[in-house]
Amino acid sequence: MKRVLIVASFFICAISFAQNKPQPFKNGDKIVFVGNSITEHGFYEMYIWQYYMLHFPDKKIQVLNGGVGGDVAGQILARLDDDVLAKKPSVVVLSFGMNDSRYFEYWNTPEEKVRKEAVATSYASYLNIEKKLKAVPGLQKIIMTSSAYDETVTGPKNNFKGKHKTIVEIAKFQQEAAIKNKWAFVDLVNPMTEIDAREQKEDTNFTLTGPDRIHPGNAGHFVMAWLFLKAQGLTNSVVANVEINAAQAKLVKALNSSVRNLKANSQKISFDYKANSLPFPTDDQPRVWENPQKQSDALKVIPFTEEFNKEMLKISGLKGNNKYALTIDEVAIGEWDGAAFGNGINLALQTNTPQYKQAQQIADLILQHRELEQKLRSYYWLQFNYFSKRNMMYQDTPAALDSVNNAAAKDWAVASKKDNYQQARKKEVREGWQNEMNALVAKMYLLNQPGKHKMTVTLVK
Repeated sequence: MKRVLIVASFFICAISFAQNKPQPFKNGDKIVFVGNSITEHGFYEMYIWQYYMLHFPDKKIQVLNGGVGGDVAGQILARLDDDVLAKKPSVVVLSFGMNDSRYFEYWNTPEEKVRKEAVATSYASYLNIEKKLKAVPGLQKIIMTSSAYDETVTGPKNNFKGKHKTIVEIAKFQQEAAIKNKWAFVDLVNPMTEIDAREQKEDTNFTLTGPDRIHPGNAGHFVMAWLFLKAQGLTNSVVANVEINAAQAKLVKALNSSVRNLKANSQKISFDYKANSLPFPTDDQPRVWENPQKQSDALKVIPFTEEFNKEMLKISGLKGNNKYALTIDEVAIGEWDGAAFGNGINLALQTNTPQYKQAQQIADLILQHRELEQKLRSYYWLQFNYFSKRNMMYQDTPAALDSVNNAAAKDWAVASKKDNYQQARKKEVREGWQNEMNALVAKMYLLNQPGKHKMTVTLVK
């Protein structure tokens, strides 16, 4: 992946100026992201929630995972009441298309025939979803396209020629439906495909998905979150931007922050500092199964830092070649020359600041929350994708457990959920997981309040 400092606007939309953009979430919003396995994985919506927790610490929202692996629009329709609307959301983000666009059919059926049937089937199911959503007053509806299917990356797996075009055709009716209903619309497939195409000019192995061309890795999920936040109009919301004239001992600027007790001379600058937001720490661990991508990889291809993660400290009036040491709360952070301070230091990139460490606590906790939610989603996957076909939904009897154990020998998807079901079939266990999740949310909204810090910049002798 190459480093890109500026990325052009590449939202490719058939009717680009008529669509509604999703509004930023409000305090008290409960948002359900509804989709397939990509949503069930839980990363892109986790990153969106994490950004809100860090950047808007007084805006308490709840983000719920409404993904079930393998779902097409018709399956989303079948569980919409029990799995989505029953949660009483204030916002629903509806995404489908990856599975609707078909798979192995492209190997033995004319491409246009597959596409025509896939789009028609998906659209018919969508119309019934639309009818149900329109019947819920006050619910904010957001239609979001599928993420990209990477048809062009080098590799032998899942090469379904024509599938990408079918996803784009589904995205077109999704957009048109959003415009017709005056609902918000978010395009993922076109900009993600554009990034893939751009990067593959230099590296044919580059992809925002992964070895299977279908499921995004952590970098892909982070790009999805970035695109969603951009669609909400949150670009250029700084963590903080402080500018000081050291020669005049004068505060020039303090955006999204406050500066008090400023003192400055040729040897030392000190002040009390409080940002209204926290920086966004990025993860350097691959977390999607069989996918080596890390969240931090995305920073090489999207301008997330420039657009969303700037905690700037700029001090003019320092001697350009002299070295100056920055401490925060008497902890050494780093040394830069006067010229660097004059250009501005992005503190959001310094992993040893107290505000970064505070934000990292939030990131660790929200990851724990996701892991617990995955256990619940695994349970519901079995209910909707396995037990519903056998008239055994929510029975959770010894016979249900035996059925899962027997099926696991032949069905890898059931096998992957089998061990979790041993516990999840007990109501008290599920309630325990939910209570743990609630406790984590409460803790995160206590820990995400930015604090005051003593900043000191001293000439290094």
